[in-house]
Amino acid sequence: MEKIIILDFGSQYTQLIARRIRELNIYSEILPYNKIPKLDKSVKAVILSGSPFSVTEEKALQVNLKKIIGKKPVLGICYGAQYIAHNLGGKVQRSEKREYGKAKLGAIAKDPFLKGIKKGSQVWMSHGDTIMDIPAGFKVLAGTGSIPVAAFKAEEGKYQHPVYCLQFHPEVTHSIDGKKLLKNFLVNIAGCTPNWTPAAFADQTIQSLKKQLKKDHVLMGLSGGVDSTVGAELLHQAIGDRLVCIFVDNGLLRKNEFEEVLDSYKGMGLNVIGVDARKKFYSALKGVSDPEKKRKIIGRVFIRVFEAEAKKLKGIKWLGQGTIYPDVIESVSVHGPSVTIKSHHNVGGLPDKLKLKIVEPLRMLFKDEVRKVGRELKVPRKIVGRHPFPGPGLAIRILGDITPKKVSLLQEADAIFINALKKHKLYNKVWQAGTILLPVQSVGVMGDERTYEQAVALRAVNSMDGMTAEWSKLPYDFLAEVSSEIINQVKGINRVVYDISTKPPATIEWE
Repeated sequence: MEKIIILDFGSQYTQLIARRIRELNIYSEILPYNKIPKLDKSVKAVILSGSPFSVTEEKALQVNLKKIIGKKPVLGICYGAQYIAHNLGGKVQRSEKREYGKAKLGAIAKDPFLKGIKKGSQVWMSHGDTIMDIPAGFKVLAGTGSIPVAAFKAEEGKYQHPVYCLQFHPEVTHSIDGKKLLKNFLVNIAGCTPNWTPAAFADQTIQSLKKQLKKDHVLMGLSGGVDSTVGAELLHQAIGDRLVCIFVDNGLLRKNEFEEVLDSYKGMGLNVIGVDARKKFYSALKGVSDPEKKRKIIGRVFIRVFEAEAKKLKGIKWLGQGTIYPDVIESVSVHGPSVTIKSHHNVGGLPDKLKLKIVEPLRMLFKDEVRKVGRELKVPRKIVGRHPFPGPGLAIRILGDITPKKVSLLQEADAIFINALKKHKLYNKVWQAGTILLPVQSVGVMGDERTYEQAVALRAVNSMDGMTAEWSKLPYDFLAEVSSEIINQVKGINRVVYDISTKPPATIEWE
């Protein structure tokens, strides 16, 4: 399969490069800058990402360009472009001021890379270094009003394969023709065939799983979310009833979710064992308020419950996981494995305990790609379109200690909010929504009586992948209706607020 290798120098935009390439139906992989793979026939081009570092610093991340340039077509973006210029004899120096924001391309040279790009095209700058002189044997393709070198290339014949460089970010939406530039490079210059589609991925993965698993049996924990469900459906189509799934009710799911999800799984023909473990989780969480402790307890109890169920089964050799690509990238990050890899990850430690091998059908997909594959596989719409839901469930939406009464209170309020989003056709316009039970009580008035009851916060955000998020501009009338319904129908809640924080600096969840 054709692929593009993106060498990551730590830029906040690296994942965006991969996403934009995949949107062009071309497969891409992100690897740390110091993990250059064997550039075999499957690799059509190599892209060098941006970076928070300066090429002029001693601590600048270094890569051996001899292993890349001339071996495959190369595109350097921002730091990647500056690194190529700096190391091949050009001149790069710190700018007097950081060049950040929108700029417009000036005169544009005629080149297949710039096909369809016109003078004045808006691009996005984000760099502290500037390329003052390009190396010998290179040619400037475009500049802007503030910098003379915005795009340049190696002249024909200098290397066996083309080298192109951009001092701006084509991957961000602020670069209006950025996607066109990437397509020009990948198709016109690197010769890629845009045939990496959800249907192709599903077919290739099912065939690959058949070869990998042969006649073996697989066990998988389901959460009711899109990742584990689509992963299970791929496995099911590959090995049929040799896949056994476990769905645990930890008492921290949304209202009626356990029954509704089990019903959906039956309709899909999946072999699912439902386990009611609510008492075990409530008992272990009693009196615990610290969010990280809550996460760890939930993970630990889940493993115990899952392990007990797994031991009842015979002949299982594999553990299926719904790992997706952002988790993979995080674990091989430029900065080393993340210190905060989710401690609530459902199956943490299970493979070793159960002596099982791991199979991860979705490990190379982003969340939006998982949804597309799910639609291709005819996974029920209510699961494919389901908002992301945290692994610890409502435990991290109840600030403070967990009690069955608090869970019930939050479930009722949350159900009103989510059902109202669906009723007003706003659910699919929001990336994630939920209700948070606050550890405060406030004074209210109901009839002629004063009340002193709980407050909840409504949270709704729009995002592509959860890395950044904007609060959703829900209509005031809608929020008023939800607030009124929660206060009138959920005894114990007398105040509703709406969270208008962005990520960063806030996070999507409150804990």
